[in-house]
Amino acid sequence: MEIIGWGLLALIVIIPLWGVLLYNNLVNLKNQVKNAWRQIDVQLKRRHDLIPNLVEVVKDYMSYEQETLEKVIQARNQAVGAANTEEAIAAEGILSGMMGKLFALMENYPDLKANENTSRLMEELSATENKISFSRQFYNDSAMAMNNGVETFPSNIVAGMFGFKPATYFEVVEAETATPKVDLR
Repeated sequence: MEIIGWGLLALIVIIPLWGVLLYNNLVNLKNQVKNAWRQIDVQLKRRHDLIPNLVEVVKDYMSYEQETLEKVIQARNQAVGAANTEEAIAAEGILSGMMGKLFALMENYPDLKANENTSRLMEELSATENKISFSRQFYNDSAMAMNNGVETFPSNIVAGMFGFKPATYFEVVEAETATPKVDLR
């Protein structure tokens, strides 16, 4: 009888302790995802600040491309005004696509490519895009760890009890993953 009592006491102590450890792990994962997003957000703000400067520099050269420039600014404004992570991810995808179109159009203007201000801004944007890419990878790794914690047994029980939700991945837009076309003529 004494062994049963000790076993029951051990279960009463171990199960809640185990639940606390699972809960604390989920909180750590959630905070890691938040921190990873903040790292991306710093780089996105930098990109948002550079885009109007680039548009201002290129608009005189690209007088026939005003619609594209307006769409870039509109996409940038949507990204800046995103209310949450999910909206920001969607808006940034649109902005990345528009920036790709702008860069492609800029190739048609040799004077623009030779402009010192344009070159400097392009270098800064390129460096920022690289930082966003690295930050996105860290964020997605953190999101995967969070999602594993929320979706796997037995932590999914604790996650459900306390309202932990899976994190949203920061997906690469199709325009960024497409194979570039090279014309060697």
